[in-house]
Amino acid sequence: MFGRRTAEVDTPSQAAPAAAKPKAAAPKPAAAPAAPKPAAPAKKAAAAATPPPRVAAVAHQQPVEIGGRTDEYFQTKTTIFNALIDTIDLSQLAQLDTESAAEEIRDIVNEIISIKNVQMSIAEQESLLQDICNDVLGYGPLEPLLARDDIADIMVNGANRTFIEVGGKIQLTNVRFRDNAQLMNICQRIVSQVGRRVDEASPICDARLPDGSRVNVIAPPLSIDGAALTIRKFKKDKLRISDLVNFGSISPEGAKVLEVVGACRINTLISGGTGSGKTTLLNCMTGFIEEDERVITCEDAAELQLQQPHVVRLETRPPNLEGQGEVTMRDLVKNCLRMRPERIIVGEVRGPEAFDLLQAMNTGHDGSMGTLHANSPREALQRVESMITMGGYNLPSKTIREMIVGSIDVIIQAARLRDGSRRITHVTEVLGTEGDTIITQDLFVFEVTGEDQNGKLIGRHRSTGIARPAFWDRAKYYGKEQELAEALDAAAE
Repeated sequence: MFGRRTAEVDTPSQAAPAAAKPKAAAPKPAAAPAAPKPAAPAKKAAAAATPPPRVAAVAHQQPVEIGGRTDEYFQTKTTIFNALIDTIDLSQLAQLDTESAAEEIRDIVNEIISIKNVQMSIAEQESLLQDICNDVLGYGPLEPLLARDDIADIMVNGANRTFIEVGGKIQLTNVRFRDNAQLMNICQRIVSQVGRRVDEASPICDARLPDGSRVNVIAPPLSIDGAALTIRKFKKDKLRISDLVNFGSISPEGAKVLEVVGACRINTLISGGTGSGKTTLLNCMTGFIEEDERVITCEDAAELQLQQPHVVRLETRPPNLEGQGEVTMRDLVKNCLRMRPERIIVGEVRGPEAFDLLQAMNTGHDGSMGTLHANSPREALQRVESMITMGGYNLPSKTIREMIVGSIDVIIQAARLRDGSRRITHVTEVLGTEGDTIITQDLFVFEVTGEDQNGKLIGRHRSTGIARPAFWDRAKYYGKEQELAEALDAAAE
């Protein structure tokens, strides 16, 4: 592939697994397997019959090719990159803007390619130049993954293992970093953009990319095999509720009910497991907020993409090196109440801020929304109760439940099914209490009816036959009762 350097580059890449015998591996290809044969033939046969094929499939057959990079390519790139670092003055480079710096790097790399007499095609040379510019100025090997809009998650487990999620399925890729130092350097570059830091003293960090994609880094010594980087990517085009209908996540009638819920300022909790699409659904629900409403969002890492003109975005802050200056989600939610909001939207409810959010919902901030992790609407209510209890409030369970019932009107349950598809499985109303039990009723449920030849689950969103939900009067107040009635009637047919 690279002309004369093929032999030079191939030898180290083949010898890498057995560094002690770089030269002996080439002349004795047959002798190596012959020697162990008499030692344990039965064990070898048994081992080959069961686990190794699966391991081999994961290691060699499954990796998804990203940009056609080979071992030989990575070897050549490392050689040229090392020569570049020896040549370039990084302090002077930092003073240039991105375009000028990229041009400077390209000129120097072209000189290095000439001096080292590396022969490659124009396309290969262009790929190499782009990759090296990404390493120095951007996110390195992550750039081609971030450019793809069909990837939902990027999971880097150390320098040599990178996984992606496409269509709800996790796949191993051939993307890898030069070493753990390069991976750590890119992690630091990402988190420093939002004023955060990750190192041995502070090895866990939540951050975000400029487009709002959520980033989590856990660094050594907590992560043993090198830094673990997880990126929850956002699509370039913001999804709308109509897109969810096209994907089959919700029926058209169910989407109309959600539109009424969002427009009529009904307090909503979006519940679901990890990767079930809670934030995406919350983004879609905010699309029904009127443009003249003042909306304040509170998040750990700002990722909501509201389109309204009057939006205030707030973000928590971790403590500094001395353990001072932390701003928690609860601090933000409490401060929201002094900012004259009409709606408060909490990216994710995780702790005692649940109490403050319920209070906000109960004191004139109708239409507030939040997400939390739970596997069913009833479990979501239990989690809210347990989070308030964890906050140290000495309140009887009955009082907490009455507060929940008085605050939350609708729970929307999202789920990722075993085929990787995401569905809204329940639209549930919170009605009241009966004794110590919170009473709920489902308006819509998703039923799995079968599976097609490709392993995709087939199902339907079914109305439970409730003709007049508890928020009917609210819909009537906003003039939406006719739309609500039509949607419920159509779903019942």
